[in-house]
Amino acid sequence: MQLFFSEDIESDICTLNEEESRHCVKVLRMTAGDELYITDGRGTLCRCSIVDANPRGCTVAVVERTDGYGRRPFRLHIAVAPTKNTARMEWFVEKAVEMGVDEITPIVCDHSERCILKQERMDKIVVSAVKQSLKAYRPVMNPPTPFKELVAQPFDGQKFIAYCDGEHRTPLREAYKAPSNALILIGPEGDFSPAEVEQALAAGFTPVTLGECRLRTETAALAATAFFNLSN
Repeated sequence: MQLFFSEDIESDICTLNEEESRHCVKVLRMTAGDELYITDGRGTLCRCSIVDANPRGCTVAVVERTDGYGRRPFRLHIAVAPTKNTARMEWFVEKAVEMGVDEITPIVCDHSERCILKQERMDKIVVSAVKQSLKAYRPVMNPPTPFKELVAQPFDGQKFIAYCDGEHRTPLREAYKAPSNALILIGPEGDFSPAEVEQALAAGFTPVTLGECRLRTETAALAATAFFNLSN
C-alpha cells in the first residue's frame, strides 16, 4: 500500500498537493492507472487510481472509500516535557505516532530546559509517521502548553502522572484498567517539581511509576505509549 495524505478527499476526483504529487510521480515513478491510497487524517481511507500523473498536481479517481479505518476503542494522550535536544523529542513523536497515539502535548514545566518547538516541523513528522504506519487518523500535535493549564483541562478517562521520586506511586501496569481512555504526564530531565506533583494530584491524577530504571524523558514517554497500546 502506498499511502498519501490530503485534507480534501470528499469528491470522487482529488488532486494531491505539490509535495505529495512530486513524491508520487518523481520518487515512486507512479503513472496513470497505478493504484494508491489517500487518507485525510480523520479516519477516511480512499483507494484511488491515478488519472493524471502530474508532478505538480497528481489527479486521482476514488475507487473505494472506507470511513473509520483503524478506529481504536480508546484514546491515548501523551503530555511530555520537550527535551533539551530537539532531535530526541522529534524521535519520540515519530515513534509514538507509528505505535499509536491520539494526542501529544508538549508541556512547559518548572524544570523544563526547552519551551519552544517548531510547530510546522512537528506537524510534518506526524503526517510522515501516519503514512509510514498506514494509519487513517492523524494525531493532534498541540503547541507547548503550561503544566498548570494542561492539568486543569477536563479529560474523559484515567489520568496519570509518572515521576521518579516519592512514595505512594503505583506501577502503571496495576493502576491502568483497560480498555479506557488515558492521559499520562511525563516530566523533563529534572523531573516534575514537588509543586507540580501536588497540582496534578489535586486535579485527580494518579501517581505512577514505569519501573525501577530511571529513563530518559523520551524513553519514558515511548514506554508509556507502548504499554497503553499493548494493554488495549
